[in-house]
Amino acid sequence: MSILGDSNRIFLTTPFLALEVVPKAAFNRQKLELSFYERYMASATTYRGLNRIEKVARAEAARCGLAAMDALHVASAFLLKADELITTAKPSKPMYRTALVKVCWLYSY
Repeated sequence: MSILGDSNRIFLTTPFLALEVVPKAAFNRQKLELSFYERYMASATTYRGLNRIEKVARAEAARCGLAAMDALHVASAFLLKADELITTAKPSKPMYRTALVKVCWLYSY
């Protein structure tokens, strides 16, 4: 919650994040969780350049051994010029190999 309450942060998102979290919360009728996601998505800056994301993601996935969705998140963060990509993925995951953006584990904050 301290990350979300940090007034110095600009929050970024892509359709990929919404596809990862919103449908499951909706399907499971998690109203509070769904409300949180919808409010976050509505207030965050969204990047939608899918062709550019795919090009960067494909190259970085091949270079670092990234899973498809992780590659899309890394590429999106890079193209959005994010200072960091905060994730729940454990630090042992391949996405921490990228040099395109600083990857931070949520639970280290």
